[in-house]
Amino acid sequence: MPEPDPVNELPYAELQARAVRHLAPVLGVLTDLGARFAAQGHELALVGGPVRDALLGRTPSDLDFTTSASPEQTQAILDDWADATWDMGRAFGTIGGQRGADTVEITTYRADVYDRTSRKPEVMFGDSLVDDLRRRDFTVNAMALRLPEPEFVDPFGGLGDLAARILRTPAPAVESFADDPLRMMRAARFVAQLGFTASAEVVGAMTSMASSLEMISAERVRDELSKLLLADRPTPGLRLLVDTGLAGVMLPELPALQLEVDEHHRHKDVYEHSLTVLEQAIALEGPREVPGLGPVEPVPGPDLVLRLAALLHDIGKPATRRFEAGGGVSFHHHEMVGAKLTKKRLKALRYPSDIVKDVSRLVELHLRFHGYGGGEWTDSAVRRYVTDAGPLLSRLHLLTRSDSTTRNKRRAAALAASYDSLERRIAVVQAAEELAAVRPELDGNQIAETLGIKPGPVLGRAYKHLLEFRLDAGPVGPDAARAELLRWWAQQPEAQA
Repeated sequence: MPEPDPVNELPYAELQARAVRHLAPVLGVLTDLGARFAAQGHELALVGGPVRDALLGRTPSDLDFTTSASPEQTQAILDDWADATWDMGRAFGTIGGQRGADTVEITTYRADVYDRTSRKPEVMFGDSLVDDLRRRDFTVNAMALRLPEPEFVDPFGGLGDLAARILRTPAPAVESFADDPLRMMRAARFVAQLGFTASAEVVGAMTSMASSLEMISAERVRDELSKLLLADRPTPGLRLLVDTGLAGVMLPELPALQLEVDEHHRHKDVYEHSLTVLEQAIALEGPREVPGLGPVEPVPGPDLVLRLAALLHDIGKPATRRFEAGGGVSFHHHEMVGAKLTKKRLKALRYPSDIVKDVSRLVELHLRFHGYGGGEWTDSAVRRYVTDAGPLLSRLHLLTRSDSTTRNKRRAAALAASYDSLERRIAVVQAAEELAAVRPELDGNQIAETLGIKPGPVLGRAYKHLLEFRLDAGPVGPDAARAELLRWWAQQPEAQA
């Protein structure tokens, strides 16, 4: 955990001392490797995120180094030090090694030249630590600890920016982002993760160069979006993406939520509402209790599926907004439209199929609670709610609760109490009927034998009917299920043939 002293209130020498304290668990590795490289006439420095995090009072989990040694020279040194080494990144100058629990990656100084149309770099090795730091994304990541002393190296004022919690680039922002447009999304991610503010130059470059994000692969964009959403406070980063136009390139459904709100406020600001729902869903992650029920199954955080669903749950509203006679506004079936849009966007971002399926299903179900009204839930309604949600039930609980953003305290309390009541009813019915495994009381073979039919579409329809009957009637026993099956069959055209 960070120490309580904020960075901008500590003297320079104390900042360095604190960084060393937080590097204490790995200081032996740093000095050992530094000495080994120095003995061979090479420079070695801890660089980037580990240095930044140590200055923030955090013990870094990853150790990234840069060196004047060539990849071949680095490999030879690591072969003597590590239990295992790997060179998958050799083409980019990176050699990895592991000894015990310590894992390191060491990259030769870089001085890349980028093709500004394809963004593919021509890998060139450099001979200067300062030049290597110049090509990094932000000044707070362009600080280093030269080893084995250690000696703090900060040629671009990263420490001052760290104290001010501001994001600047070592090179002019337009040049840095032209080298790698994904750095613009990384700026938004750092705003979310670290609570920093992007400088005016960075914001201006992001705004003018937003369209260049189109040349970045969907997979890289997806990974940055996921990291941003998994931050403690993703909302400031999302606002930056929207305000600069980047979201319009990679997640256009988000800025599309900025519907014009009429002077009579006949509907909420859907964009602001969605960000609030996301924040409220995050607050509900982790251990949770329901009054009168006690602890319930938690959704451990950070949960990407829940956060994506919270952010996207209303993206069907722009396409379904209708102004009704009398001054009302409706968004009929926006959950169904939203589920389709969610599936399409997440597929375009190359999210895994299980995430696409789960998020779009939550978007589809997010209004189901309100469809049952405010009265006592019947056993049949509870069965359908639980069965339709399946393994997403715990996430659906949080999404539905988070979707209440009313400022009317009485109405908010009533909605919370109503959902408390639903969760208690679910617990009662689940205990009696094992809803997670609800099935018709006749299996496929029994249905086929009863009706004298073979496997096929008709058998599928019969099975579906018995499942609906089971959800409505509850457990009634095989004899009653068979009687219902025969009643249904008598009304089917196949029975008359």
